[in-house]
Amino acid sequence: MTTTGKGPVGPEGGSAAPADEPIDGTTEASGGAAVATTTETGPPPGERTDGDTEVPAPVGPTVIDPVAPTRGPEERLGSGPVMLGQIRRRVTVSLDGREVRVPEGTTILGALHEEGTPEQADTPTLCWAPNMDPINACRVCVVEVEGSRTLVPSCARKCEDGMVVRTDTDKVRHSRRMVLELLGSSVAMDRASADVQRWMAEYGVDTERYGPFAEPAAAGERDRRHAGHHHPVDGATAATVAQPVKVDNELYVRDYSRCIMCYKCVNACGTDAQFTFAIAAAGRGFDARIATEFDAPLPESACVYCGNCIGVCPTGALVSRREYDLREADDWHPEEETVTTTICSFCGVGCNLELHVQQNEIVNVTSPSDHSVTHGHLCIKGRFGFQHVQNL
Repeated sequence: MTTTGKGPVGPEGGSAAPADEPIDGTTEASGGAAVATTTETGPPPGERTDGDTEVPAPVGPTVIDPVAPTRGPEERLGSGPVMLGQIRRRVTVSLDGREVRVPEGTTILGALHEEGTPEQADTPTLCWAPNMDPINACRVCVVEVEGSRTLVPSCARKCEDGMVVRTDTDKVRHSRRMVLELLGSSVAMDRASADVQRWMAEYGVDTERYGPFAEPAAAGERDRRHAGHHHPVDGATAATVAQPVKVDNELYVRDYSRCIMCYKCVNACGTDAQFTFAIAAAGRGFDARIATEFDAPLPESACVYCGNCIGVCPTGALVSRREYDLREADDWHPEEETVTTTICSFCGVGCNLELHVQQNEIVNVTSPSDHSVTHGHLCIKGRFGFQHVQNL
């Protein structure tokens, strides 16, 4: 019996398509899924073997391995065909006049990262992260798509065959500048990432034209505001989310005067990582904020102190207690910081840790977003359990 394709042909299932059926311009045998050919000399199914239980050794894929094209037959897996992943057709997309082909389902931002020029790959983002689902909150990654009534968020809009995308038009640049200006006029952005600072400079952000910040809210004032109730403005100052820092535990602090409501912390606490759901968005409009259930102090909430919200915050609204204390003491030295990758020793999962060291002391612990075990997320022990190292 000869079996060709991705599985046996017949009532057991598998593909009954001819081996030379075209798939995205190539035949399956020449460029599609791996093909295995097995020859069995035994009796038909259901008949006795008279003690002959020897099964012919399976063979590996009969096509060239695209990962290791020089690998010989003796080096192929002896367990059967090697599946190369889900077959997806490719679509053609025009990026600023240059046609590229990407797998179906790729977002515009993914196409810019994978097939775009360095300038296109540098599309600004605030609420997007490579290890999280798209959120569509900040709208700073918008691009122009031919035929679309409005600008579209590149982090979530999927590519379509024949799509024409423009990433550097006047309309796009104006929209991005306005988003960054409005955020910068109401939120303290001085501790945002270096990329955010660079984008604000490149797009000519001028927050001073909105006037000086209004007086900060008193402790708990924003938490007590009623959803949908609007307050009169004086017209001489820019409304602000400034408020006192919330310090109610020993592991991290919440400085919501720096919060841009990107929702990354909510998703990291929820379905993207921890599934704790200790925090969520509360309020409406300018009074929207990140809050615990019934605005309870963090130690009284469902928080498990994994710190994954800290790992995804783009503006410094959530930082470790160690970093906060060092900044308050004017002893924070990011220019001297070194990062060393190691493996967490608390259990056998094998999480990768990135130790951020300043002046021979660990100040923060993160994890690479592309690590196959953590995907950038850690537990309380991995992120905060480093004090025993400091005490050596």
